Amino acid sequence: MWFIRFVKTKNPQSKQRTRWFDKKRAEAEKWGVKSHQTFFTLGRYDAVTIFEAPAEKTAMRFWLSVMSEAASETLVAVSREEVSSWMK
Repeated sequence: MWFIRFVKTKNPQSKQRTRWFDKKRAEAEKWGVKSHQTFFTLGRYDAVTIFEAPAEKTAMRFWLSVMSEAASETLVAVSREEVSSWMK
């Protein structure tokens, strides 16, 4: 399953925070979470991440492991190709 997460950080970005998050992301890879891309953004959110996880519970487990550093909103995403295959 694909997920899009909108992130509002609680603290300024730093090399130490980036290393901590990279460690958590590597840990989540063992659960089947695959991070595809992270974009830092201007406006309402500080970052947008796109990742895959085998199920919603796995995505939630990943977020619970890092939520002390940010607030977020996560959307489940379905590819255009898959949605097109459902249509007659």
